[in-house]
Amino acid sequence: MVTIYKDNFSLESLITASANDAVVANMLHNSTWRLGEESSWHLDQNSGQLLLTFNDGSFALAPAQIIGTYHHDDSSFLWAWNHPSVLPGLAGDAMNVRTFGKEQKSSELTKGRILCTEQRAWELTALAMRLGNAKGTYRVMIKPEISLFLTFGEVQIAHDSHSLELK
Repeated sequence: MVTIYKDNFSLESLITASANDAVVANMLHNSTWRLGEESSWHLDQNSGQLLLTFNDGSFALAPAQIIGTYHHDDSSFLWAWNHPSVLPGLAGDAMNVRTFGKEQKSSELTKGRILCTEQRAWELTALAMRLGNAKGTYRVMIKPEISLFLTFGEVQIAHDSHSLELK
């Protein structure tokens, strides 16, 4: 793990800075390849690839990590490393947060399920983006009451699926 703070940092200021960085990163993704305008998404847990499809027939493909799920009915966030449906290979960025949380003695970052707002789930995902050196964050509704939070890596853009390389 990369040291990303100075001696006088506070965990909350790091989380805030991470959230700001994630907003900027996702704005750049939107302006360059239309993140947020996709017509469909698919996450293959076996390959760890996130595929976004656009109405014009173009695709975006990126390696992805699951950070956790936010449950709107009880305002809880379940970290990927504690989620029975998440394959261990897709919980690496979430595990980075847990390891960092242990170093910082933060129960919010080390407890498997926490109560929080959806905004806080975004902020924790942004922290995972920073700690894992990911390129962006992503959220999708997987059920009406559950949001899935992800980080993603380098994005490939193509106009047909044959142009994409699985990495």
